[in-house]
Amino acid sequence: MTPQELWQFFPLGYLLTIFIETPILLVGLSHRHSWTVRFFAGVWLTACTYPIVVLVLPLCFDLESQRPLYLAVAEIFAPVAECALFWAAFGTRQEWGRRSMARDLLAVTLANLASFGIGEGLRCWGWLEG
Repeated sequence: MTPQELWQFFPLGYLLTIFIETPILLVGLSHRHSWTVRFFAGVWLTACTYPIVVLVLPLCFDLESQRPLYLAVAEIFAPVAECALFWAAFGTRQEWGRRSMARDLLAVTLANLASFGIGEGLRCWGWLEG
C-alpha cells in the first residue's frame, strides 16, 4: 500500500479498532478503574499505537512478500506497548504482581488480539483492503 492509501484507511481502521477494543476494556479491566478510565484507555491506547502499526510499520516491510513478518512485528508491538503505557499511567508498585494488574494487562492483550482477529477476518472476506 502506498502512504496515501495508508492515510486513507487510517480513520476507518482507527474507529473500527476503538469499537472492537473499548468494549473489551470496559468489561475486562479490573474494577479498581472507573468507567471513565476504562473508556479513556480504549481510545488512548489505540491512539498511541495505531499510527505506528498502520502508518509506520507498513513502510518498513514489503507487504506483498513480508506480510507475515509485518503482522508478527505489529501484533507483538501493539499489546506490549499498550501494556507498558497502561502500566505507566495506571500501575503502582502496590499493584505489581497482584491479580488486578494481571487482569488489566490480560484485558489489554485480549483487546488487541480481538481487533487483529476481526480485522484479518474482514480482510479475508474482502471487506477491508490491505
